[in-house]
Amino acid sequence: MEKVFNKLRTLDAYPKINEDFYSRTLSGGVITLVSSLLTLFLFFSEFRLYLHTVNETKLLVDTSRGEKLRINFDVTFPSIPCSLLSVDAMDISGEQHIDIRHDITKKRIDAHHNVIEIRPDGIGSPKIETPLQKHGGRLEHNETYCGTCYGAETSDEHCCNTCEEVREAYRKKGWAITNVELIDQCKREGFVQKVKEEEGEGCNIYGSLEVNKVAGNFHFSPGKSFHHSSVNLQDLLAIQNDIYNISHKINRLSFGDYFPGVVNPLDGVQWAHDSQYGMYQYFIKVVPTVYTDIRGRTIKSNQYSVTEHFRSNEVGRPQAFPGVFFFYDFNPIKVTFKEEHIPFLHFITNICAIVGGIFTVAGIVDSFVYHGQRAIKKKRQLGKFS
Repeated sequence: MEKVFNKLRTLDAYPKINEDFYSRTLSGGVITLVSSLLTLFLFFSEFRLYLHTVNETKLLVDTSRGEKLRINFDVTFPSIPCSLLSVDAMDISGEQHIDIRHDITKKRIDAHHNVIEIRPDGIGSPKIETPLQKHGGRLEHNETYCGTCYGAETSDEHCCNTCEEVREAYRKKGWAITNVELIDQCKREGFVQKVKEEEGEGCNIYGSLEVNKVAGNFHFSPGKSFHHSSVNLQDLLAIQNDIYNISHKINRLSFGDYFPGVVNPLDGVQWAHDSQYGMYQYFIKVVPTVYTDIRGRTIKSNQYSVTEHFRSNEVGRPQAFPGVFFFYDFNPIKVTFKEEHIPFLHFITNICAIVGGIFTVAGIVDSFVYHGQRAIKKKRQLGKFS
């Protein structure tokens, strides 16, 4: 055993020096103190980083098909009343959603942004059950009322008993209502009066849309949209001026669920152009994103980038329908974020690198200072500094 111990002793890479040969200096003590404090600071910084999670990012080809996309929005229009504001959506597959009302809420606001009323989308006028005429004629005994659609009927049995049904029938025909005040149902429901009462008000509209995961657009505009000869048009109610101020503020716009670290570039954007009458356009590139937290919970969401454009209704330029349009398309690349801890062995490796590196650098500095002091002292003894 003694031979084995002697062989192990010869492998000692850290030979010990007799204490009689040590020379302790003031500069060495200062360097030792500074390097020790620096080592402690870097150790705790590395330990804190080890306790926190880091995100591993990967780029993959997006192969998902047939999925739905939820668009969350909250937009304020300070100069358009809620009764005139509508939401429409359409995509390249041909699917259209005109005057969307489900999952949407409107807040009437005054000029000082105080809330007047909160209500689900829609005028909310009562349905007229007993008007005066049936398709231009009188009601017979025990006959159920069937209101005229003013030429937009699709059959003899087609009835329009409310102002909204008349407007919907016109929209399906691709016609625009030139004067709502001439519609008997609208007059009886007080539609015209209600819209006039809201003059000077603004509207905060918020909610969500469920659309196909294909390129498309959705927009906010005054009046009801309709499709005619492959062109999307607006039924601008003729009870107000034809000019609409569509300056707006996007309080929130996101595609999908929230996940930690997501940045939506349109949140808080306010656009009041010098010419506030025209078409605001946002061209959005949506990037599918999958986020997995440290517990293994997965959130499928999206990020996006955006480019803005404004078309004003200036004389000599093509007419731009007033509204705020969001055109979105999808990036074929999917981003994945995965939360994970730094491996323990990686943490130990960094600690060893910190201790060893500072010890080595401190030794070099101490040696330089020590030999420099000795050289200066020797020159002083030889009188070379006198």
